[in-house]
Amino acid sequence: MDKELLKTFVEVSKTRHFGRAAENLYITQSAVSFRIRQLEQHLGVSLFTRQRNNIQLTAPGERLLPHAQMLLTGMQRARLDVALANNMRQQLSLAGTPNIWDAYLQFGINQIVSSLPGVSLVAEVKTQQESTRLLLERTLDMAVLFDPPKVDELIVRQVKNLSIIPVSTFNTTSKDDFFGKQYVYVDWGTAFSLWHARQFDGATPPYFRTSTGRIALELILQCGGSAYLPKMLATDLIEQQKLFHVGSVEHNFREVYVAYHRGNDQLEHIETIVTLLASIID
Repeated sequence: MDKELLKTFVEVSKTRHFGRAAENLYITQSAVSFRIRQLEQHLGVSLFTRQRNNIQLTAPGERLLPHAQMLLTGMQRARLDVALANNMRQQLSLAGTPNIWDAYLQFGINQIVSSLPGVSLVAEVKTQQESTRLLLERTLDMAVLFDPPKVDELIVRQVKNLSIIPVSTFNTTSKDDFFGKQYVYVDWGTAFSLWHARQFDGATPPYFRTSTGRIALELILQCGGSAYLPKMLATDLIEQQKLFHVGSVEHNFREVYVAYHRGNDQLEHIETIVTLLASIID
């Protein structure tokens, strides 16, 4: 099956818009429409329902999407493996959620790369669900996650207990001020949400909600406010007095896990990375 047809299908399913898909793929909108028709003719099904400003996947389209993503990922890995063969270098792929990268992985990636000179490392941002699927399909070697997948085929190891601390751009010691002055809620996962509900009485709704710590940080630095952020991300800014640690408000921890397939043939390199991740100082 033509790779370009699959790429176009995945892009349209992502954007739900032929024009935006065309812009992202650097082709014309008519070319996008032609490729989708080709793919539909090849498979003998309709992949999208087309209504004005409302493009949705059909049931066959929903079934095709994960297979198309898997095929494209496999093709990319194959190209890289072949290109690396002449240099006798191994390839290892590592993924983390956006919050994992913001809160943790960015502080250790340089050490990981320098400690594996014979390995070509591929670092990616993936959701929890996508990472688990790719691990099971063996198109991803390692995933760093807040919530450990409970799947027998995967080995899951805790590598860190990450400090999530209350910080504010206002030099305040009051819990009411922390939650009441432009408080930004960051979704640090299920366990944090349950804990947070016990701390936050809900009298004043959050000023802003986000699933990414970096967005929260940039917002409060620009507009003022408070948020729960990883100690790693906030320490330098606290020292510069751009942020203040609110000691009267309880802090929290999030466990960080590494998951990988039991049958992975690069267990030696994976063990090295697990050790390095555990040594990142909070």
